[in-house]
Amino acid sequence: MTGLNVEMLAAADPPLISSAGNAQLGIAVLVGIAVLVVLITVFKLHAFLALTLGSLALGATASAPLDKVITSFSTGLGATVASVGVLIALGSMLGKLLADSGGADQIVDTILAKAGRRSMPWAMVLIAAIVALPLFFEIGLVLLIPVVLLVAKRGNFSAIRIGIPALAGLSAMHGLVPPHPGPLAAISSIHADLGITLVLGLVVAVPTVIIGGPLFSKYAARWVDVTPPESMIPERPSDSLDKRPAFPATVCTMLLPVALMLVKALVDIVVDDPANTGQRVADVIGNPLIALLIAVIVGLFTLGRAAGFGRQKLSVLLEESLAPIAGVMLIVAAGGGFKQVLVDAGVGQMILDVTKDWSIPSLLLAWLIAVAIRIATGSATVATISAAGLVGPLSQGMSTTHVSLMVLAVGAGSLFFSHVNDAGFWLVKGYFGMDVGQTVKTWSVMEGILSVVGLGCVLLLSLVV
Repeated sequence: MTGLNVEMLAAADPPLISSAGNAQLGIAVLVGIAVLVVLITVFKLHAFLALTLGSLALGATASAPLDKVITSFSTGLGATVASVGVLIALGSMLGKLLADSGGADQIVDTILAKAGRRSMPWAMVLIAAIVALPLFFEIGLVLLIPVVLLVAKRGNFSAIRIGIPALAGLSAMHGLVPPHPGPLAAISSIHADLGITLVLGLVVAVPTVIIGGPLFSKYAARWVDVTPPESMIPERPSDSLDKRPAFPATVCTMLLPVALMLVKALVDIVVDDPANTGQRVADVIGNPLIALLIAVIVGLFTLGRAAGFGRQKLSVLLEESLAPIAGVMLIVAAGGGFKQVLVDAGVGQMILDVTKDWSIPSLLLAWLIAVAIRIATGSATVATISAAGLVGPLSQGMSTTHVSLMVLAVGAGSLFFSHVNDAGFWLVKGYFGMDVGQTVKTWSVMEGILSVVGLGCVLLLSLVV
């Protein structure tokens, strides 16, 4: 586990847009985040606009020329779209194919048919983990929660006992495992190795999901007993289809991008020769863009054609998949812009200056920064991207595995205690028919457990890898 040191401080990049002192920069950060919180929670402004205005407020408070702030924000926005935007689009296409073809329903029905009553919460974790791979959190939530409510109703289960494991699986995958946009953006910002981060992310995610999902749900179901509204249990997409994709083909298609990235990581470790043809091929197919592109093309046949969709139907389906993620893409991009303003203003250097004499591990500091941004803004993705930009200098001199653990520490922090400024909080509240207090006791506490357990796993791994 690597701590803070003077060498890291010397290696940090100098500020590009501001020469303000640490005190003024600290105030600027607080002002920027306060503007975000007020605009999002009080005025209900779209997060894209809030992030843009928050970036300008931060720069102005730091006495940076506004033209340089705008350039910095635009640079960060463009870099984030370039590194993550195409992946968001491809992930949305794959998710749309999975949902509309009935592939998601096929996974759910097959696993639930083989699960007994006692193993049902564990089955929901497995379903969520598989289905969540290509989906953004909100999309996965909208797709899976009706299934959770159906299972709870038909099997006479507690909705909380069944729902918390599914939510834990979705949330942990979103925060810890690429190719989700937050981890990918953090990998790019901190310059971590994708394959190693993916492997370690899966290692961290397993115990995190088990503790925050099936185990915690036993207690959450005792604290809160609700009957979800009937209006929240809609018909499933596959109910109107004549046929659905086969279970093995569906699962293989969903796991394909992760498998390709794992192949790249394994080949890089075993071969370790950039001139080797096999490694060069693995580097190409294991690139997130190529891996997701291959999965989408394969999915057109294993999911779309298997459901009886023709060329016209598939064309319309792929086009429709892009519209819902426009807002997500803009928020992620603006988060990158906000992060770049933080970095260019010298906030990363300020953090190193302030904490250089602290006896706090770098991984814990990265987690705390992500936690603070998550609580303030409500967005796990914004917290991941912003925190990754700030803690990038801390990774100087770290080993490859510890740099990846830095990404996971930030990802774990980004999950911490979702509350009223998070759209996911209100989605869960509405679907389960809970009041605010009940949602805090279940969903918010679950998110806190995932975050803390994830950090614990990261710190333990840092001692042995």
